[in-house]
Amino acid sequence: MPLQVSGSQYEPLAWPNVAGWRDDDHLAAYKAFRTSCKPIAAQQGAPADSKALGSSLRDPCRIAKGLALSDGVRAKDFFEQNFVPLRISRLGEDAGFVTGYYEPVLDGSRTQTDVYNVPVYRRPSNLFVRGKTQNSVGLPNGGAVYRKIGRRKLVPYYDRGQIEDGAIAGRGLEICWLKSQTDLLFAQIQGSARIKLEDGTTLRINYDAHNGYPYTPVGRVLIDRGIIPKDQMSMQKIREWMEQNPDGAKDLRRQNRSYVFFREVPLSDKDEAVGAQGVPLTPGRSMAVDKALHVYGTPFFIAGELPIESEQSKTPFHRLMIAQDTGSAIVGPARADLYFGAGAEAGKVSGRLRHNMQFVMLVPRGLDPVARGHKLPVPDERPSAKIAKLFPQTEPPKDKPAAKAADVPTAGIAKSAAKDSGNSAARNPAAKDVAPAATTPVAQAAPVAEPVPLPVARPDIPQPEKRRFRRYRHHREQ
Repeated sequence: MPLQVSGSQYEPLAWPNVAGWRDDDHLAAYKAFRTSCKPIAAQQGAPADSKALGSSLRDPCRIAKGLALSDGVRAKDFFEQNFVPLRISRLGEDAGFVTGYYEPVLDGSRTQTDVYNVPVYRRPSNLFVRGKTQNSVGLPNGGAVYRKIGRRKLVPYYDRGQIEDGAIAGRGLEICWLKSQTDLLFAQIQGSARIKLEDGTTLRINYDAHNGYPYTPVGRVLIDRGIIPKDQMSMQKIREWMEQNPDGAKDLRRQNRSYVFFREVPLSDKDEAVGAQGVPLTPGRSMAVDKALHVYGTPFFIAGELPIESEQSKTPFHRLMIAQDTGSAIVGPARADLYFGAGAEAGKVSGRLRHNMQFVMLVPRGLDPVARGHKLPVPDERPSAKIAKLFPQTEPPKDKPAAKAADVPTAGIAKSAAKDSGNSAARNPAAKDVAPAATTPVAQAAPVAEPVPLPVARPDIPQPEKRRFRRYRHHREQ
């Protein structure tokens, strides 16, 4: 089947027409792509879902597996020889939209103290997702989530406000403790975090499940309430406002009823966070996409200007990114969240990204939409034409339109006119010598196709009367 991405419009391009393509570091992109190829090459059989690229990335990944490239020229040739560039956007729009994310580095403790008193919860045992078991790693970040009451009854899980008020406290679900609810909220928004413990070690946590409620951006709430102007919105502005307004921050958090549960992952300080594809993310090369539309490992060339150096800067950004992660707020064919690494500086850069950008999806040549389109069979003749031949419909001639009923005398009117004419002649003999008036010719009715006879009704065949049998209970002789 030809390439089709739901709700999108796309345009095939030639490589020389991809603006900024020559200026990128293709070797860095190639290394990130090879990281995604490890799980792709290990797949067997047809994919479980019907996404646009399907299993077509397996062929480029098999080629990349045997190419340990060390220069950008050969990496650029690899992408040009194995992929076709396709400009893509949401239907009716001319550009996509990007934001940024990072891995926060937060202070925490393994035990609850006066300073660290905000729990980070692991997935509760009474949280259920249809089609998933309790042993499933990384439950979906969308869809209904339930908790069990009694043996059978399922109800929606607790929302953020209920959990903050202690709905699941005291069940031994605490992984660690943080200083504030704001720190926890930012870790949940980003999907992972590095926790610096009091003994100097680092605890790594990753997304594991959510409570089933849709994500509501707190920044949008602040914009709608007129607290922070849209052109000044950033993650830093949100954090500053929440720290200065603790009571308002509590209400703001609860506008987002979604709540994320984490799992502890065995990563060191040198390791990057692991994305939804199950591979380590690459700062500046990994991005999150809508997993309902795109396949992990798909390369996207993102082009435009972003405030990388400062809030007011317009840094040219022409970079090949690899889809390796997802997020509940990332919805649409040209919507991405760009990963910038860990720490405060990465947080500053990612926090100020909310920009329209050009998306060019690299499609494996096996799914070339132009080449495959030429091979599509011509559709059959419209069924209505065949039906018209079997049941022709006649129309009145265009040069002689049918006379209106008011202009054409009916048979009854003609007889009455003849009778009146005879009576007039009897009363006035001179009328016999008068030539009869010319009569208006009556237009013949156009032939009408005979109606198709209905099938004959089935004869009413009498059914034999059912015999009734009496049932006798046989008593065992005493």
